Amino acid sequence: MNDPPPFAISGSTGLVGSALIDSLSADEIPALRLVRGERSPAPNEALWEPKAGKVDAARLEGVEVIVHLAGKHIAGERWTPQVKQQIVDSRVNSTRLLAETIASMDRKPRVFVCASATGYYGNRGDEPVDETSPAGEGFLAETCQQWEAACQPAWEAGVRVVQLRIGIVLSPKGGALEKMLPLFRWGGGGVLGSGDQVMSWIALPDLVRAIRFVAGNDAVHGAVNATAPQPVSNREFTKTLGAKLGRPTWAPAPAFALKLAMGEMAEPLLLHGSRVLPHRLEEAGFRFETPDLGSALDQVLGKGR
Repeated sequence: MNDPPPFAISGSTGLVGSALIDSLSADEIPALRLVRGERSPAPNEALWEPKAGKVDAARLEGVEVIVHLAGKHIAGERWTPQVKQQIVDSRVNSTRLLAETIASMDRKPRVFVCASATGYYGNRGDEPVDETSPAGEGFLAETCQQWEAACQPAWEAGVRVVQLRIGIVLSPKGGALEKMLPLFRWGGGGVLGSGDQVMSWIALPDLVRAIRFVAGNDAVHGAVNATAPQPVSNREFTKTLGAKLGRPTWAPAPAFALKLAMGEMAEPLLLHGSRVLPHRLEEAGFRFETPDLGSALDQVLGKGR
């Protein structure tokens, strides 16, 4: 029987998961993908069905690192009560399933790295917050608290747990930046609402490096902010992106229009913000390749832009 791969990854086809797979592959590090579906899995796959509480635990035995990135997209559709419950369940139930599975395994992983989000801190204005700051208020903050608490069975079983509070991930292949680029390239970019809200962001390559860093550093555990050390206001973000694309940014989006178009999620996703600082990452020795927005945009947009 072949040795188990060092990594097992949920959400491996998403923006972050696929980039992590590519990074590991480039270093010839094998990874097991957790995938859904009623079929025979490929050699590098393990079946799971979080809604049904099922996972092929035998395939996870001996894996060194489990990285959990799966969850329903928070901006995929308007937040009806049903959609909000799906957002919560997709994170909390899947995390609890993996944590309980880990706790029951004979050969447990060294570390369970679970995604969380900077939404944990709520709307904090320009107040700097780090991992010691209390949780905020609102739907996203409450969701993140439940999400992180669902890791507890793995922690109680003696497995190191890292909860990565991930900021706005910058990549032209997905997430917020992908949605912004067409509008900005057409010259229709502008500030959102007041433009004062703070955007705590991280370039996708640095996020992948951060995941691998915390996975390999036995001294890192608990909540870890996965954000660049230089957050910016929405106004500054807009100005910098427009400058990088060589396009004007004269078309603001008033708060009332965003609320009308997007409903409840407009405020927490676009009009609120928090100045989240990556203290634990930096204290552990992690160094960002692109700590400032300008260099991050240069990296992720490349020469073509």
